Amino acid sequence: MRRLVLDQGLPRSTANILAGRGWEAAHAGDIGLSRATDEEILMYAARERRVCVTLDADFHALIAVRQMTLPSTIRIRIQGLRGDGLADLIERVWPHIEEAVEAGALVTVSLGAIRVRRLPIRAR
Repeated sequence: MRRLVLDQGLPRSTANILAGRGWEAAHAGDIGLSRATDEEILMYAARERRVCVTLDADFHALIAVRQMTLPSTIRIRIQGLRGDGLADLIERVWPHIEEAVEAGALVTVSLGAIRVRRLPIRAR
């Protein structure tokens, strides 16, 4: 599954770059979700079986609190990435997270680290 929806805070060009590389990628602003809430973007991603990519920690919090099993969400904790840099990052981490996101996971990507938590998130 290489189907993504990119949240508003990410460069629009990333979706086009990934699409040119064979991904099915869409930016929220290009699919009528430019004013959508986080929850609306998550519901779109779940309905369309897409992985949500965001800078926003609220996406992970919403999924955890509601004990959702979809959509998988990748939170990027690296600020200032341009479209090509973000596309390259996604392609670099994908082999390490693909199995988890296909099953349902929250992924956090920071400089030098990838953290994966399977869905649903259970209280400890």
